[in-house]
Amino acid sequence: MSEAVRIGTRGSALALWQAEHVAARLRSLPGSPPVELVTIQTEGDKIQDVPLSKLPGKAFFTKELEQAILDGRTDLAVHSLKDVATSMPEGLTLGAILEREDPRDALVARPGLALETLPEGARVGTSSLRRAAFLRRWRPDLEVLDLRGNVPTRLRRLDEGGYDAIVLAAAGLKRLGLEARIIDYLPFHVLLPAVSQGAIAVQIRAADERIGPWVGRLNHEPTRLATAGERSLLREVEGGCQVPLGAYGVVSDGRLEISAAMAALDGSISVSGSIEGSAADAVMLGRGLASDLMARGGAAVMAGIRGVLDGGDRRA
Repeated sequence: MSEAVRIGTRGSALALWQAEHVAARLRSLPGSPPVELVTIQTEGDKIQDVPLSKLPGKAFFTKELEQAILDGRTDLAVHSLKDVATSMPEGLTLGAILEREDPRDALVARPGLALETLPEGARVGTSSLRRAAFLRRWRPDLEVLDLRGNVPTRLRRLDEGGYDAIVLAAAGLKRLGLEARIIDYLPFHVLLPAVSQGAIAVQIRAADERIGPWVGRLNHEPTRLATAGERSLLREVEGGCQVPLGAYGVVSDGRLEISAAMAALDGSISVSGSIEGSAADAVMLGRGLASDLMARGGAAVMAGIRGVLDGGDRRA
């Protein structure tokens, strides 16, 4: 019997769903080796009482999983691609990007409320700088409040009356069988999704000749190209800081179109744009759109974010 493939995963319900999904896909391949899951707790899982935007560093939900691959305790890790830093540790690579689920953000609200009927001053929960900034841009009257925890925890806090509504990724709700909780979807003109939202990544050792070919068979090329363009954009813009940036790429007939928008933390400034070209040039397209955004107001947005950083409210 061949040696088992060890999949590293976080222990949340959504992370386990994603890891089990990848495991099932691997098991379905003819002649594939056995697969087992290894649950690992990350920094983001341990720290639940501080907004992620106020924590130093990055990769809060991936560092420990990445180290386990490098140490040989696991053979691969399954991540939400939006959690994977655009520059990962040396020796690791993304072996596959699975076909993207619904990329949109979804509104879950208390009974009787919907996107267009949120009352003035409604309390809306999110842990995302992007969601908070664009919600404030769209409706400055909203009281946008921090909300940490896994999906079931966030839903419980809404149901307990702490919020009038919360915003979550539609993909996560659908994967957990909670689509019925969705009241509305946030339209892209209000809120573009996070870079790579809805895509699952399988991370492996770059030189792993045993695991690489198996994982590679799970790759969905249109999703890989679209998210490569989005991640290239983010890499050029972020400059070491978390940025309220939304982006979405679509591949069709060998062409890639990327739309993106970024906003000041308080929603007072925003800039948006799009770019189109050959999907084979995804990384270059992302860089080009980043340059365009920065030239047309993005630099002012970044200066404002760094001003907040210098003031002590750390968001990098």
